[in-house]
Amino acid sequence: MTATSDLGTARPASPELLRSVFRRHAAGVAVITARGRSGPVGFTATSLASVSAEPPMLSFGVGSKSSSWPVIATGEHVGVHLLGEHQQELAETFARSGADRFGPATAWREGPEGVPVLDGVPAWMVCRVVARVPAGDHRIVIAEVLLGDPAGHGRPLLYHQGRFNGLRD
Repeated sequence: MTATSDLGTARPASPELLRSVFRRHAAGVAVITARGRSGPVGFTATSLASVSAEPPMLSFGVGSKSSSWPVIATGEHVGVHLLGEHQQELAETFARSGADRFGPATAWREGPEGVPVLDGVPAWMVCRVVARVPAGDHRIVIAEVLLGDPAGHGRPLLYHQGRFNGLRD
């Protein structure tokens, strides 16, 4: 391999640089839910990551100005739902500020620990929040998986180049 000093169009770090780079990163789409005093809350996340197998733990990011953050900040449990390619509208609903996320168009039920569980998803988990780590304008939430169901149907919904997409073979 030959080293080269030509870095092309390298730009200094900025929020726009980070967004531009991550638009090229295809990510799975999840919806995070929690039970609040005034009712359920939830949001679309593409930051879901596996953290540990023993014990089973995961992480996700949530904006500290998000309408869901006050509930996530104090709640003990969250629901994590992996969306299928047939659920683009659901992903858009949970991503849209001010949307009626748990209105008549959203099929859900109260699950273990009172966590809202979405119907028709390929997989879901109920988790206990174990840490909330400040990270710039977001918080990284680390949660231990308590139970879940990976037996739903559908191919994964992906987010790439600012759009929702299905997985192509």
